[in-house]
Formats: sequence, C-alpha cells, structure tokens
Amino acid sequence: MKKHPTKIWSLEEINGIYDRPLLDLVFEAAGTHRNYHTPGEVQLCTLLSIKTGGCTEDCKYCSQSIHNKAKVERKPLMGVDDVLTAARAAKNSGSTRFCMGAATREIKDGRGFNRVLDMVKGVRAMGMEACCTLGMLTENQAKKLKEAGLTAYNHNLDTSKEHYTNVVTTRTYQDRLDTIANVAKAGISLCCGGIIGMGESREDRISMLHTLASLDPQPESVPINALVPVDGTPLQDAPPIDIFEWIRTIAVARILMPKAMVRLSAGRLSLSREAQALAIMAGANSIFTGEKLLTTPNPQWNEDSEMMKALGLTPRPPEKDSHHDSVCRCSTTA
Repeated sequence: MKKHPTKIWSLEEINGIYDRPLLDLVFEAAGTHRNYHTPGEVQLCTLLSIKTGGCTEDCKYCSQSIHNKAKVERKPLMGVDDVLTAARAAKNSGSTRFCMGAATREIKDGRGFNRVLDMVKGVRAMGMEACCTLGMLTENQAKKLKEAGLTAYNHNLDTSKEHYTNVVTTRTYQDRLDTIANVAKAGISLCCGGIIGMGESREDRISMLHTLASLDPQPESVPINALVPVDGTPLQDAPPIDIFEWIRTIAVARILMPKAMVRLSAGRLSLSREAQALAIMAGANSIFTGEKLLTTPNPQWNEDSEMMKALGLTPRPPEKDSHHDSVCRCSTTA
C-alpha cells in the first residue's frame, strides 16, 4: 500500500471543508475512511473511573470538580486487583481497549503512580490495549508509562484556544499542549479530542480541529464528545448540540486526520441509533461501551451489541494498525 504523507491544513482550508453541504461532506469523509480503514469495523473501548471526584480543576462541564456542586461520591484510587477484574469483564464483553481515568489535576509520583503502572502492566498482560487519562504529565512520568506498556494517553484539548478560558481557568491551553508534547516524546500514542456543545461557536470548533490536525504527530485517537449537562455544574442548562453539527465535526475530523480512530464517546446515550449510524458513515470507527463513562451514563452492552448487529459492524481486533492493513480503495483528500 502506498504511503500517504500527512497534509498540513490551513485554517482557511478547514473553514472551506466545514462549510460544505452536509451530505457532500459525509460522502467525502466516508471515502477517506474507506481509504485508510476497514469498512464496517469498529473498535470497542471501555472507560473506568479509577479515582472519582475531588479534582481541583474548575472545568465547567465536569461533575468531579471541587468547584462545582454536582453530587458525585468521592472514591480514592482503586486497587490493582479491582481494576483488573473490571478490565477482564470488559474484555469478555468484547472490548479491546481498556481506559483508566483519574479525576486529578496531575498525577503525582509515588505509591499512587506506581499502582497505576501496575494496572497498565496487568491490562497489557491480558492482551488488551491500555489507555490512561491522569491529567497533566511530566516527561519522566510519560517515559515510565511507556516502559509499563501503555498504549495511549488521553489528554483532550476540550475546545478551541480562543474559547478555553470560558470553560477552564485553573490551567492553561499551553499546559495541555505541554502534556501532549511529553506523551509524544515518550513514544506513546496520543488520544486527543474535544467536547462540543459548551457554548462555543462554529469558528471555535474549526479552530479546535485545526489545532488537533496540526499536532505532530497527529493524534492516533480523536474522541468527539457531545456535552452531557450535569446538574450542579455551570453548564447544566446548556442547550443540546445540534446533531448535524456533531456529525459535521466528526466528518471534518476524519478528513483532516485520516489515520486516526475517531471515537464516539460522551453523549451517545441521548443520540438515536440513526444519528450514531450517520456518525459511523461519516468516519467514526470506535465507541465506548459499558454502563458509564467516568460518571456519566452510557448505553448498555446489549444496546451496543444490537446496534452493531443491525448495522453489520464487526469489532476491530486489538493492536491492529488499520492504515497498514486496509486496502486502498479510493483517492485520498489528505
């Protein structure tokens, strides 16, 4: 298969793509997807909250922030055996990637971090991909996670640089980019996306996509979250995101980052099967399964299984480098 170099996209180019008629945009994104990935193949992932509540960040969407008034029971860092039991259950239900999330501004060196390293080793020993999201990360911590076998590290941009201070004030956009750089230096795949529906403009969504596509290397995984308004947070009364804007964001992400896994994560519970099917047609090829995504509800295992069957989708094997394994079927836009 021929090698496709990563295209450098200008903000003006992305504006032009984003503003195309939606069905034309979805058609192009579907073609790009088929050029790099196996059609109808979807990766199943599970996300577990390994430390819940008590986070000192003031993210306005988050139920786990100490600055917000959401009713979330605080739970300390879980034990290794309990996490591995959950990972085993996820694997038995079809997941090939197990993600571990801790509500914290930054992971501290010491017993807690060493425990996380043991969790990573245990998940990898099961033959699953292992992902962590632990807040800000130093270069040395990233190196240790890599040595433990970590497959990917999640650190979302959340939104555009321009809109960021309307959502988070306790750390800067540059703080996020610094952690992303440390992940890249360690040779860990980056999982990085954002949340739409937080009062941002269309220009903000375009700016966020431009930043994501400009990362070097581009993210291996791009979650496109729809805000789940939580009582007790400043965004509890945010209006629902227009479904077509969500689809449009997914399609543009697929065109800009053709090799990435584009993931449907938070917000799926409020979406119809038809909307999810259109998102998959637009290039999404991963879903998070299980009852919860950290603290927000998620479709049940059986619902996802029924949707997969109805759409003729098949699970993606673990550790599959799909852009090497797929057959080139059409010319790329990237």
